[in-house]
Amino acid sequence: MDNLNYHHLRYFREVAHEGNLTRNAERVNLSQSALSTQIKQLESRLGHDLFRRSGRALHLTEVGQIVLDYADRIFSTGEDLIATLQRSKQSAPPLRIGAQSTLSRNFQLNFLRPLLKNQEAAFTLRSGGSSGLLDSLKSLSLDVVLTTTPPEGAVLGEYKAHRLAEQPVFLHGCPSRLQTKDLPTLLANEPLIVPTESSIRTGFDSLVARLEIVPHIVADVDDMAMVRLLARENVGLAIAPSVVLADEIKSGLVQSAPYDLQIFEAFYAVTVERAFPHPALTNRLKGQHQVDGPFNAD
Repeated sequence: MDNLNYHHLRYFREVAHEGNLTRNAERVNLSQSALSTQIKQLESRLGHDLFRRSGRALHLTEVGQIVLDYADRIFSTGEDLIATLQRSKQSAPPLRIGAQSTLSRNFQLNFLRPLLKNQEAAFTLRSGGSSGLLDSLKSLSLDVVLTTTPPEGAVLGEYKAHRLAEQPVFLHGCPSRLQTKDLPTLLANEPLIVPTESSIRTGFDSLVARLEIVPHIVADVDDMAMVRLLARENVGLAIAPSVVLADEIKSGLVQSAPYDLQIFEAFYAVTVERAFPHPALTNRLKGQHQVDGPFNAD
């Protein structure tokens, strides 16, 4: 099968957006008949009519609209390529961000806030499991992955983990649940909402073992958004960084118990070495601490 002729596709795209063969022929310095021949050759190659005529106007067929959608993406990607290689901030492609699905939405918003202030900056945000996101990062279909745990493994230097923040973890709940002034009593008697996130869960297990308490865990949750909702609904006390329940704490719906649990959760931006990193990401990570050591997708 013959390859697609991209000159034909470009001529089709220009005519499709203009809707007039004559004006486009003049712009591309071709005769109207030559331009019409180019488009007919594309139609022959694809096996479908791309336009239907209504008087002197050209209207896209259903297949023509599909082809135009692809053509726009193809040539837009080419423009992005040139912009990237020229390091043009004005025409840079969107910053492609992957976020661990269990990551706090408030933390994600904090990471995005500098981008939101720049009206010319654009980004895409994709949630998922760490392994799949890191595979996409390695294949360069993502620019950065946000996670609470830097990847570990045997391949030295495969990933770079930049520590963005480290926050203490507290007990949070509706005020009526926090009347007890004693941490061991709270942990022993109140229903608890505990994230499965590794550093929090490890710290929590160590805490209750040290206090010789058998906790009443009412919910083991792998999604910080659900931890927040369950705490709002007064299901129990949530073990989480304050950023997860920032809005509820500010409004007074939820309070934080004044106990130092000695549990911390860190937030990382994971990248790979690139000759042409996205300029928005370079600016965002400037001055952040890079974690040294072997990192892998496992």
